Amino acid sequence: MLGLNLTLMGAEVLGPEGLAPRPVSIAEGVITQDQGPRCIDLSGYIILPGLVDFHGDGFERHVAPRRGAVVDPREGIRPIEAELAANGITTAMLAQFYSWEGGMRGPDFAAAMARALQDAQGLICDLRLQLRVEMNMVDHFAAILDLVRDHQIACVVFNDHLPHEALAAGKRPPRLTGQALKAGRSPEAHLAFLHSLHDRKPEVMPALRDLAGQLSELGVVMGSHDDATPAAHAQFSEIGVSLAEFPETVEAAEAARAEGHGVVMGAPNVLRGGSHAGKVSARLLVEAGLVDALASDYHYPALLRAALTLWQGGMGLTEAWALVSSGPARLLGLEDRGVIATGKRADFVILDAKSHAVAATIAGGQIAYARGDIVQRLLS
Repeated sequence: MLGLNLTLMGAEVLGPEGLAPRPVSIAEGVITQDQGPRCIDLSGYIILPGLVDFHGDGFERHVAPRRGAVVDPREGIRPIEAELAANGITTAMLAQFYSWEGGMRGPDFAAAMARALQDAQGLICDLRLQLRVEMNMVDHFAAILDLVRDHQIACVVFNDHLPHEALAAGKRPPRLTGQALKAGRSPEAHLAFLHSLHDRKPEVMPALRDLAGQLSELGVVMGSHDDATPAAHAQFSEIGVSLAEFPETVEAAEAARAEGHGVVMGAPNVLRGGSHAGKVSARLLVEAGLVDALASDYHYPALLRAALTLWQGGMGLTEAWALVSSGPARLLGLEDRGVIATGKRADFVILDAKSHAVAATIAGGQIAYARGDIVQRLLS
């Protein structure tokens, strides 16, 4: 598909010093210095770098519309892209579990999702897989490494969602029956499986160190998830992890930063003014200068709204937007995007200057989404 070859005129464009009117030219999918053969008047609009979503699992509703109704993930890829584009997201890391939870979070579905993304044709937005590995799945580490290698998965985050406290106390963990149904096991068999994982806890970090070493050789970006203490992050730092995703306390975020690691927080947390689970406020960490990137987490519209909320709350737009564009791009090693500059990918979200609603999304120089008056302007 051919991309746009034109110059956008009259809009306010986000740069290092904030918004200012300047032309933006596009050719062959990148931003150029040369004026294009067509000039489009975008007066009344704002052009900003396309959003880069470091971590989002909002896609799950497109591949499992109801509990038990897990469809072929290939059928959900285009609806996923459509939702992303409608929310200004031009690069998305789809946070796919590789977990003991089963169903769409189990190993088989993770492999199916990886194949679906690799086989997808004609996508405009850049959709990639972030593999969320449940670290107690020691027996699966060889298969996980093969999955990463075979599908060029560039980001792996380590989780530990086992209910260790309940298991250690001999109690029945919450939500056991629902999890068992998703995993295709009886509640008794699922409980026994959880105990088998919990009992092997001493083996986890040595095995994880070996896996992390091999992932590092492949150039994979690795992160830890939900670190509650500096000590929790330190154990991951020792095996080569370079970022902390959703640290639960100020101290854990500070420890990650002291190691030179990136910190990612959830955009819904910013909008709520705090964590729904009672953890540290993302806005507090942002104000303390401890956050490099925001992620949509479970709600794609939250990413853009969080950046605008921070701006409206007094933060500079350049700084607020960096949390959803250049910040996550840098953490992912995607140096070709995240800012509007010559030679970078032509990834933009175009907002109505008054309402700040998404009017159009351009990814790699192609129109991924457009609505209203701007459609006629772009296509005339």
